[in-house]
Amino acid sequence: MSRKNKYISNIIIILVTAVIIAAGVYLSLWGKDYSLNQKRDSYLIGASYMTMNNEFYKIMSEEIISKVEAEGDRMILRDPALNAKRQIEQIYEMLDMGVDMLIITPVNWESLTEVIRKAKAQDVLIVILDTNVQDEQLVDCTITSDNYQAGALVGEYFLTQHDKAKVIIMTHETAKSGKDRVQGFVDAVSENENIEIVQEIECEGQLEIAMPKLRQAIEEGIEFDSVFCLNDLASVGAAAALDEKHMLGKVELYGVDASPDSKALIAEGMMQASAAQFPTEIGRRASEVIYQLLEGKQVEKNILVPVKLITQENVVQFGVDRWQ
Repeated sequence: MSRKNKYISNIIIILVTAVIIAAGVYLSLWGKDYSLNQKRDSYLIGASYMTMNNEFYKIMSEEIISKVEAEGDRMILRDPALNAKRQIEQIYEMLDMGVDMLIITPVNWESLTEVIRKAKAQDVLIVILDTNVQDEQLVDCTITSDNYQAGALVGEYFLTQHDKAKVIIMTHETAKSGKDRVQGFVDAVSENENIEIVQEIECEGQLEIAMPKLRQAIEEGIEFDSVFCLNDLASVGAAAALDEKHMLGKVELYGVDASPDSKALIAEGMMQASAAQFPTEIGRRASEVIYQLLEGKQVEKNILVPVKLITQENVVQFGVDRWQ
């Protein structure tokens, strides 16, 4: 193995290990009741995110926790770990605890209608973050990145780099955000009939699923020269699989998130582009909306946070070692 290949492999190993360790540390702290210094007659706010095996949700949540603690209110956090049934159970448990508001990132965007109806019957306010639910009329506010535009931005850039291509897409079908990103990418690249989607692979947006699934596709002899991933946990897993098969420099890699790990890959030329999400901004906007709703004020029903394309040309401007 050449010195360069060893360097690339070491980077991939470091990134994968860092993601796994970070998830383990955070999960060990998850489930905490952030109730210190609460005021008399404080609000009780419950949150169930899709999974905490993703630093995106940690950053988003920290913005909200900071605001709730500053207001002297209470917050209960739960991690369904990508299990839709568990998320529903967690939400029912929080309703039994008497929460005033629910903050939810759906595991399955079609599965929460019944429990949300139960919450509304109890006059519980509901804010949806990062990915939509099926019946948005039931919720008070939905705040997401412009997920369709994220995929479209990457797709438009892809068109400038390829006259023809064979693309594998890593998907997450139960998340509306993932479906929208994939649709945006596919709609953009469909302008060129010589760009072929050869396979869509369900990976739930998770590194530990994306890596073996892409490895399997390679071993099955699927011919491809590019991979588009719905998020950058999947991108890092795809990079690991490509590196393992000595294909990382031969296959181009595109994603959504612009996580520190993917930006490191872009900076080293091992990944071509990612559409940047801004979890701090989503969390900040959510914090504002939460208290506007609790104070009985009107808010926008749907809030889209803009995204930006990151390539090797501008990655340094966004800070390789942190989320934007």
